[in-house]
Amino acid sequence: MFNSTQYAISNETLKNMTFYEIMRAVLFVPIVFLFGIFVYFMSIILKVFFTTPRVREKSRYILFIHMLVNDLIYIVLAFLLYFGSTYYLYWPLPICFLVISICTCSFRVTPYNLAVMSLERYAAICHPLRYAELCNVQRSRVAMVAMWVLGFVPQIISFITFCFAAEKEAFSLNVICDWPSLTITQGQAIQRTVAEVVSFLLVWGTIAYTYIKVIMVAHKVGSATSAFKAGKTVLLHAVQLLLCMLAFTYGFTEKFFRQYFYLLPLTNFLTLMLLPRLISPLIYGIRDEVFSKHMTKLCRSKKSPSL
Repeated sequence: MFNSTQYAISNETLKNMTFYEIMRAVLFVPIVFLFGIFVYFMSIILKVFFTTPRVREKSRYILFIHMLVNDLIYIVLAFLLYFGSTYYLYWPLPICFLVISICTCSFRVTPYNLAVMSLERYAAICHPLRYAELCNVQRSRVAMVAMWVLGFVPQIISFITFCFAAEKEAFSLNVICDWPSLTITQGQAIQRTVAEVVSFLLVWGTIAYTYIKVIMVAHKVGSATSAFKAGKTVLLHAVQLLLCMLAFTYGFTEKFFRQYFYLLPLTNFLTLMLLPRLISPLIYGIRDEVFSKHMTKLCRSKKSPSL
């Protein structure tokens, strides 16, 4: 009797696991589809950027292309880490630390980039006479380097803390590559939280300041179309930042709702991690006149042979 009951339970468990694996495979379809759309629009935007000299010389487009490439790096690495942790793939610890550090740094660089793009719009509207001096190609490159340096500083501190706290044999271990596997002291967790909170507060402050200043200029000069458009752009950056901050709810939902929803990690990965990054090329590609014009030309050129 016990054996038959045990067999029935194990058989039911096997059926449930098979169902969940099928559902997980089904949910991978929209992930691949969205990633394909992202790569498609990104390829068009990159083609426009590298084939149009006047676009390559504008700071706003340089920063936007940097954000796209950064988001691509984040999406690829986040997918690898998610796949590895889901199917219990073991990584050498040094490689794991390096990949997670780049992924985490890339996560922080996006809000930094949004803040710098807001400052670029602020300079264009509030300081038009100094715009060419403040927002040139060289300063844009310096800003990009500064973003990555700021993003890597917390990771370097975390690595130093790990080196002092871990045993020497730890670096020869293979681990499931996720952040908890590399967090061995409470100081690492606190340092990571402080770095992210401070970063996002500074970015929110920058975006709020630039938006207020741009709108004040727009109201001061009356019907200034460029100023109001710049204000909408800065507001769009705030919306993008809000979407990026949805990733902070990942740990909360995993902790309290994982037991009720087996596919929650994949759902969170799709909606909280990938979706906010995937919409950037769509927003700018459709909204920006330069990119939308070239997209329209490309679509017409592809349709013309069949006519």
